[in-house]
Amino acid sequence: MAVELRKSGEKVNLQKTSNKNFGEITINLNWNQESSKSKGFFGSLFASKPIDLDIGCLYELNDGSKGVVQALGNSFGSRTSSPYIMLDKDDRSGSSSDGENIFVNGDFFSKIKRIVVFTFIYEGAPNWAEANGIVTIKQKGSQDIVIKMDDHSSGKIMCALAYIENNGETVSIERLVKYYSGHAELDNAYKWGMSWVAGSK
Repeated sequence: MAVELRKSGEKVNLQKTSNKNFGEITINLNWNQESSKSKGFFGSLFASKPIDLDIGCLYELNDGSKGVVQALGNSFGSRTSSPYIMLDKDDRSGSSSDGENIFVNGDFFSKIKRIVVFTFIYEGAPNWAEANGIVTIKQKGSQDIVIKMDDHSSGKIMCALAYIENNGETVSIERLVKYYSGHAELDNAYKWGMSWVAGSK
């Protein structure tokens, strides 16, 4: 069984495990771009570029340091050292059966203050309905938490998916699914205060 957060602002809490930590938390993004592929000769002539959907996150640690984990700029992070958050790979096609994953080392969650999980379209038309993205947050011994990107906004390339906050004894996960024009607008919305420049991968 899984818990689906259906409405913006809806929250659920993760609980500490038997060793009084949160263990590893996996944030998985999966999407299907088959619907965006045109069939046949003429379809291939006029087909739009396939969607390259990336997962990433803004993070703030309790010592005040802030940053981003994402494939853009090769900022893949680390499980075992600061920020204790790591992106596993960059799935450019959406064809990987296990999608893209961010791993949060919950044994160090006392060092993490908050995280905003996001996805953005690196290539392809900003058609979120075609991407059909699903985010699943997993913690061993707990029910999976599912967020479906079923609220769509055309023309925006970035979507804030979930707000994860350290509340001491618990970690709260809040559904967002709100769309932005890019990193700077997302940053401003959640008051991260970072500077942004164009990047590539």
